Amino acid sequence: MRITVNEIKEKKLKNERIAMLTAYDCSTAKIVDEAGVPLILVGDSLGMVLLGYESTIPVTMDEMIHHTKAVVRGTEKALIIGDMPFMTYHTSISDALRNAARFIQEGGAQAVKLEGGVVVAETVKRIVDCGIPVMGHIGLTPQSVHQLGGHRVQGKTPEAAERLLADARALEQAGTFAIVLELVPAPLSKLITQKASIPTIGIGAGPDCDGQVQVISDLLGLFADFVPKHAKQYAKLAGTIRTAIGDYIAEVKSGSFPTAEHSSTMDESLLEELARS
Repeated sequence: MRITVNEIKEKKLKNERIAMLTAYDCSTAKIVDEAGVPLILVGDSLGMVLLGYESTIPVTMDEMIHHTKAVVRGTEKALIIGDMPFMTYHTSISDALRNAARFIQEGGAQAVKLEGGVVVAETVKRIVDCGIPVMGHIGLTPQSVHQLGGHRVQGKTPEAAERLLADARALEQAGTFAIVLELVPAPLSKLITQKASIPTIGIGAGPDCDGQVQVISDLLGLFADFVPKHAKQYAKLAGTIRTAIGDYIAEVKSGSFPTAEHSSTMDESLLEELARS
């Protein structure tokens, strides 16, 4: 049985911190699920992590559905959240409903995530009213990175902080089951968390949120050239993988791989008959 949105909300009442990770493929999702992570986000960050885009903006619905299906196939317990990509919920509520439904019907996800606060609250309410759980996302919203002037901490002025409080309130009233706070000052995140009756999930938002989310490649150290300030590398797999590949190349060149251990045999008499023919 998969964890439910009600169980996620109950974790806040029990003061139980929530660990959330991204995953984009079946094999990685299986490991994350088996490790006990209750929330897996199929983030549009896959555009940069897997597809080589410069931002999340070029990611399409078809790409998101493709990867969501793979993650769902690899998991049994975690609640899977599909990240609705750029402009798939902005033009009309009907578009938003249709695309949210695709994540559930085609992708197999149990919830979707939208960026924005007050401006998307009506859309969020309609999606929730149709029976699709929604996770909110405020603070730095990567799909609006051009408007925000880059990847900057949000809510540092009184006016900006008040807007984020209003955004969180609007999303809660619209029916979201949790809200991601990205690059929000820790004291403001703490205040939003105290005021909200639903869980907050922080990324670069300090230690006082109800949970934390990290991009799996950051956590595993798959990219050695850049580590975001808010990320912690629990492993440094880029170097390990590079070394393993180097060892493989060396053994292929030397002829020490493969050996009989990695090969199959056959009846030698059959081989003799083939040689005579």
